[in-house]
Amino acid sequence: MEISNNSFLDPTTVTLVGIPGLEHLYFWIGFPFCVLCIVALLGNVLLLTIIPTEHSLHQPMYIFLDMLAATDLGLCATIAPKMLAIFWFNACTMAFDACLTQLFFVHALQGMESGILLAMAFDRYVAICDPLRHSTILTPTILSRMILVVAVRAVGLIGVFPILIRRLHYFHTTIIAHSYCEHMAVIKLLSGNVQINKSFGLFAAFAILGFDMVFVLVSYILIIWTVFHLPQKEARLKALNTCTAHIFVFLEFYVLAFFSFLSHRFGHVAPFAHILLSTIYLLVPPALNPIVYGVKSKEIRVKVLRIFSPKDNFLQ
Repeated sequence: MEISNNSFLDPTTVTLVGIPGLEHLYFWIGFPFCVLCIVALLGNVLLLTIIPTEHSLHQPMYIFLDMLAATDLGLCATIAPKMLAIFWFNACTMAFDACLTQLFFVHALQGMESGILLAMAFDRYVAICDPLRHSTILTPTILSRMILVVAVRAVGLIGVFPILIRRLHYFHTTIIAHSYCEHMAVIKLLSGNVQINKSFGLFAAFAILGFDMVFVLVSYILIIWTVFHLPQKEARLKALNTCTAHIFVFLEFYVLAFFSFLSHRFGHVAPFAHILLSTIYLLVPPALNPIVYGVKSKEIRVKVLRIFSPKDNFLQ
């Protein structure tokens, strides 16, 4: 698909091309992405069903996990329908307002997920480094405030993106070389001075992802330091075991996030590779997170087995 050199004034629609260079594989690419979406849907709905209804799971770690599941579900719902429509039905046209709405939700939900992961790291830090005060530090009021701050920060910073884009009325093209409306991909459409957009995008990324990643790393350095100073080997192994799922999820999220972010701005990665990986980045964590936590958390694992093995539960 050729990109027009004409200027467009306040376009009402844009065209998402999907993954440039892999058009001949769209039909087949859609299947693994669809499987990821189904796994994410089932896994996160299961967590959202189990955690609120199981009284033994009403603890900070599982409350944050419940919020993470809701965020992951939102990410899938935001990008999957349109993405699969592009791959399978060549439905590439999208209203520009809908594109800006998708842009807002994609990045706001990413920001919320990052904040929730930081909150989970803080919960593990308190549980391991100061266990006697865990229940007094992470009270329901504090948990509510933490969740509110995470949501307000993401919505407040990301909400500026569409406003800054709307201030410019001329576009080089209406064709977005991406599978969803990503901030930098939309900025590349604009004609005029977009330095403010780019600068604020960098600021928002480092104010959310950069800030959170630094404090997550600090939390886990302190956790590891404390764990290796425990007197008993069994206690050290138990403490580390409670953190393995969190560490896997943190690495999965932040490594993919910063690869996508930095390659879009400074790297020389092939466009199809960047777009493919940035799409995977939004779909793989929502699919893997319920599996990782389900496998590592005995309480969730037992509850899932009870749901799918009612006869065994009745016999017990």
